Amino acid sequence: MLKYALKRLVYMIITLFIVATATFFLMKLMPGSPFNDEKLSAEQKQIVNEKYGLNDPLPVQYGNYLKNVATGDFGNSFQYDGKTVTELIMPRIGPSTEIGIYAMIIGLILGILLGVIAAVKQNTWTDYLATIFSVFAISIPSFVLAVLLQYYLSVKVQIFPVAGWDGIMYAILPAIALSAGVTATIARYIRSEMIEVLSSDYITLAKAKGNSTSKVLFGHALRNALIPIITLIGPMTVGILTGALTIETIFGIPGLGDQFVRSIQMNDYPVIMALTIFYSFLFVAVLLVVDILYGIIDPRIRVQGGKN
Repeated sequence: MLKYALKRLVYMIITLFIVATATFFLMKLMPGSPFNDEKLSAEQKQIVNEKYGLNDPLPVQYGNYLKNVATGDFGNSFQYDGKTVTELIMPRIGPSTEIGIYAMIIGLILGILLGVIAAVKQNTWTDYLATIFSVFAISIPSFVLAVLLQYYLSVKVQIFPVAGWDGIMYAILPAIALSAGVTATIARYIRSEMIEVLSSDYITLAKAKGNSTSKVLFGHALRNALIPIITLIGPMTVGILTGALTIETIFGIPGLGDQFVRSIQMNDYPVIMALTIFYSFLFVAVLLVVDILYGIIDPRIRVQGGKN
């Protein structure tokens, strides 16, 4: 198991190196400059570029960048003079994480319930209705759903605040908008797995022993149907964080997504690169954990992985 985990860890480091390298050179290909202010003279721009090392040869900039990233130093923000990237990002992790957790909880609960109901009521109007809802939820972009929720539930009905960040009420609509895709994906997978599990011999045996319907469904069938979902939960959690880029802007939430959008608009290279690496780290770290958990659940996976 240790060898299996170490091998996945090496893959993780290589992936992050590739992401960091690609991000660095893509930033250099972006049009414009962080210092396009017309009020700055050519001499002032030269001084600023010298201050941030932008006048150094590209290989020198790349080498310094990798060295600093390896030590956790992402430099200073171009947008906020004198403020490090870490200081800028850290306070924003909390709101993004909170919305992501709420969205995952809502998505998992609704997805599992819809999936179970659709499987039990297979080929009935209930199943068809759940399928239509899933298709609708996964098809409509989260930012469109966010605007609709904001208009009807905040502006028209005035149940929730329109925008801002001051308590749990401000997190509900963004979480619902982000949870739609999770709900639809989980529901489809649970339905498929439950239909297969419910036709298994051990479910027939459990029914023959006189177990109640709820015990058969949730104590036997659902528990086994949830195993493949492990591989989905991790990437979906990170996907919610990256999907919050526009949602946080729409609802005025001071999270990572809002900062990412602002940094792109201002060509704030250090912040853009730091957030890209942060999201990539989350993704590969989650995949590493999922791989290890799956290797524990099914030893055949780590045996096959060791042969590759």
